[in-house]
Amino acid sequence: MNIKLLYSCLLVAGAIGTSCAQETVDTAMVRKIREEGLNHSKVMETAFYLTDVSGPRISGSPELKHAQDWAVNQLKSWGLVNAQREPWGKFGKGWEVQKNYAAITTPYYHAIVAIPKAWTPGTNGPVHGDIVLIKADTITDLDKYKGTLQGKIVIFDAKAGTERTFKPDATRVTDDELDAMAKATSQPAGPRRAIDRNSPAFRARALRTAINAFLQTENVALILSQARGSDGTVFTTNGASYADTAKAVSPELETSGEDYQRILRLVKAGIKVTMEADIKTQFFTDDLQGYDVVAEIPGTDKKLKDQVVMVGGHLDSWHGATGATDNGAGSAVMMETMRILKAVNFKPRRTIRIALWSSEEQGLFGSRGYVLNHFGDLKTMELKPEQAKVSAYYNLDNGTGKIRGIYLQGDSLAGPIFKAWLEPFKDLGASTITIRNTGSTDHVSFDAVGIPGFQFIQDGLDYGARTHHSNQDTYDKLSEDDLKQAATIVASFVYNTSQRDEMIPRKELPKPQPAVARN
Repeated sequence: MNIKLLYSCLLVAGAIGTSCAQETVDTAMVRKIREEGLNHSKVMETAFYLTDVSGPRISGSPELKHAQDWAVNQLKSWGLVNAQREPWGKFGKGWEVQKNYAAITTPYYHAIVAIPKAWTPGTNGPVHGDIVLIKADTITDLDKYKGTLQGKIVIFDAKAGTERTFKPDATRVTDDELDAMAKATSQPAGPRRAIDRNSPAFRARALRTAINAFLQTENVALILSQARGSDGTVFTTNGASYADTAKAVSPELETSGEDYQRILRLVKAGIKVTMEADIKTQFFTDDLQGYDVVAEIPGTDKKLKDQVVMVGGHLDSWHGATGATDNGAGSAVMMETMRILKAVNFKPRRTIRIALWSSEEQGLFGSRGYVLNHFGDLKTMELKPEQAKVSAYYNLDNGTGKIRGIYLQGDSLAGPIFKAWLEPFKDLGASTITIRNTGSTDHVSFDAVGIPGFQFIQDGLDYGARTHHSNQDTYDKLSEDDLKQAATIVASFVYNTSQRDEMIPRKELPKPQPAVARN
């Protein structure tokens, strides 16, 4: 170990509370990985097939299956084994948009930016009708609309969703922000919160659910709702349940703020507004199972080959665009990680496994199902033998931005190890180790059953402001240089984890997580 690396390790040891003096880095292999990852990358080609070619990959859709099948075949072509779509459990109905046209026709013609809410039906052919404003603060306020709404297109009073701002959409993590992350101290996880049924937000959701049920019984032609977003960006959501037993709902379009507010202003001014729409969606119920893509590079060390290093990201997306930054980027990076390791002819001591999850957007279902099937039940903490054989799981799911470091997820003993592994990548902007947790993506499923699960720190770019779950989440929003950097760093982490004599240190085993009591 060189003096600079040793000094860096000792610094983090003081902050984390251990030493990495014995942690070594194979600089020759790092050079090979860098050369392949930075100068011979296929990450954008992979991203192209996962996004532009496959299309929006909403859970249970034919497009998601197409992307999964392509990924399986591509991983096989690179020499991975055991590549397959693996069922994780029941999901529910698949769904896709097959046609979407909407425009106001009076007082003039204007095509509007609007996207069907997920798992809502189509209009069953073209519809044309007046737009009616619904005002209801309570359930009883709906009585005055009974018998008057059949065939109508309804809209609700709403304030403009987004104020104009002069802040840039795309930003990178600043040095001060990285420094604050590096200096953070461990924080215990807070108690799980019960649902407050008396909160204004809960009451508002309950009222809207009741209104939607009323509108469905009144046989309205179409519902317009105001989407979050500005400048033509529509952040999509679901409008109904994907459960195969879900009740019927009305067709609903999530409309851009600009178009929604224009229509609303006209209607409130007493000006007649008519609209035409033709929306076709389809449900798929022939296979209600959910599937993940898995594949492996088998281990070669007779003592360690049964141990596993895992990488992953979720392949499913929302339907407004092609899910490039969420999470075609992470899926492409993890596939590229495996390609790099095969390209440098790496023969790992431990088995390396990739998993591309489905139904992350509905609640981490793909990774949670996989963990339940293979490793244990977080509700009871009854663990399976495989749980003890996973050294670490690495995840990428925060957009297209470059890696700046890694969240330890409270695993302080891993800090000095990762500090040493990041040392060769300081010139690429990655050096920060933070004890902090980060949530809302698939590494949480592993962490919940005591497997070291990590998410990398990434530059946000315009992920939160423009692309996350929106109609702007397309291939052209991907940063090629950032994805090359990310895949190179992940490949190096995977190499080091697979070759290390010891597994990645583990935190104290979590307590069982029973269901939250509901008020």
